[in-house]
Amino acid sequence: MTDTEWAVVRPLLPVPGRLRGRGGPPEAYCHRAMLDAVRYLVDNGIKWRAMPADFPPWERVYAFFRRWRDHVLVKEFHDRLRSRIREREGRDTEPTAGVIDSQSVKADAVVGSDSRGFDGGKLINGQGFVVVPKRWIVERLFAHLMRTRRLVRDFERRTTSAEAMVYWPMILLMTRRLARP
Repeated sequence: MTDTEWAVVRPLLPVPGRLRGRGGPPEAYCHRAMLDAVRYLVDNGIKWRAMPADFPPWERVYAFFRRWRDHVLVKEFHDRLRSRIREREGRDTEPTAGVIDSQSVKADAVVGSDSRGFDGGKLINGQGFVVVPKRWIVERLFAHLMRTRRLVRDFERRTTSAEAMVYWPMILLMTRRLARP
């Protein structure tokens, strides 16, 4: 992370609840070093144990990642960066549009009839569209995501880890965008 990126990112970092006046052990490593390590891992697609010696030990980086994943701090950080970018562009901080894929998803037998639809073209029962309170605006999303090697492979065993790994490339992209003059 460049110094300019760090200057932009530092005030937007979420503070874990345990550090908000509740005490606890101090952080052993600088957040910048930890963020750099996670960014390196996501960008280069390495395993946790293959973390270069320039970064903190892989166990500490993984503990940092796990703590941010479990306390939903990765999403919070992502949302703060997104809001800052949207503010800078003169837009509302929350997205107001969404993209719906028209692909039919075959519904399982356990899916209730109240959420099923019928695709007349393919003659199958499918799951209906559900409005989600927060929607992502997909703008060349998959191209940016697939640039990060970690997402090309399926390393994650937990869905929460896989979800967090999707947020990190977007964090990388937005950090670079915010650091630009």
